Amino acid sequence: MEKLYELSRSSLLLDLRQAVGPQLVVLIQRIFDAQAVALFDANLGRQDRIGGWQPGEENLAKECFLRDAAKDGLQAQTSERLLRGGNKRTGALVVRGKLSPIVVDALAALAAIAIDRHQSFESEERAEAAKKGEQLRAAVMDALAHDLKTPLTAVQTASSGLLELGGLSDSQAELVTLIDDQAVRLNELCTRLLQTAKLDPIQVDLNADEVNLKELISEVLAGGSDENEGNRIRVTLDDPALTMRVDRKLLGMILTQYIDNAEKYSNPETPITIAARKSHGQVQISVHNFGTPIRIEDRERIFDRFYRSPDRKDAVPGTGIGLSVVRKAAEAHHGHVWVISDQEEGTTFFLSLPDDVRRAR
Repeated sequence: MEKLYELSRSSLLLDLRQAVGPQLVVLIQRIFDAQAVALFDANLGRQDRIGGWQPGEENLAKECFLRDAAKDGLQAQTSERLLRGGNKRTGALVVRGKLSPIVVDALAALAAIAIDRHQSFESEERAEAAKKGEQLRAAVMDALAHDLKTPLTAVQTASSGLLELGGLSDSQAELVTLIDDQAVRLNELCTRLLQTAKLDPIQVDLNADEVNLKELISEVLAGGSDENEGNRIRVTLDDPALTMRVDRKLLGMILTQYIDNAEKYSNPETPITIAARKSHGQVQISVHNFGTPIRIEDRERIFDRFYRSPDRKDAVPGTGIGLSVVRKAAEAHHGHVWVISDQEEGTTFFLSLPDDVRRAR
């Protein structure tokens, strides 16, 4: 038991962020004078061994894990144990030597703890690296958007001024109008970049107002540039007087993005339906269209920043920013977004938000 206590203290000193397996097998063999030790880590798919193993015994620990059964071989003085983290098998330990089953059980418990700690450290490091990467991308986008805003404003002002002055030929007016329209689009893109850089569900300060959903949808549709597209949009609300206490600007941005996506990816002249209903303190908004279905593997990833579905990115121009902003805006409201898509039923993007964001905080 003194050796078990020594092992327990020593295992705490291990740098678990490094290769845990080799350190553990060496430690077990040294403290308990074991003839041989083998450890299989299922998370890494790796087996570490030390000592005098015979030919054909190279994978004893892995075989124990796959067999899902522990055993003691008294004649060969070999004990095999499964390692578990909660209800999940995480590996297997095989020890050869004059050790009692009780001691081997304790060693297996310590090995399972070490593997679990190693996995926790790795998860934390990955999460921290992802967080730093996200912060860096946000900083770059913020700086880029600010730098682009000033010249874009100048271009838009100049093009609008030329149109107001008049005196242009038809071809000249057409070109200036094109410049003006594209400057507006670029300006909107920069605005989205700034929004996605600043939207942090923890840090964002929501300006909660009483919003009539029907009125907001009408404003969003009125702001659309293509009258033909607007003609095929249908709005169905369970309650035309439905109101929400949310950030009006962010909800308007979400609706704009959902409707814009539906217009770009739907089949021409097919209907687009915007619906909303309230239930149990939540308001569910949906935008439905008929078009090419979204692959199952892409239905989560399309809400990631810069991700675009491989079978769609060449068909329709885009940046992969819009839906990521939608998800961040929803999370800032303690809500969530998702999509369902089917060849026959079409594609529907959903948004679920609390009817009063103040109660969700």
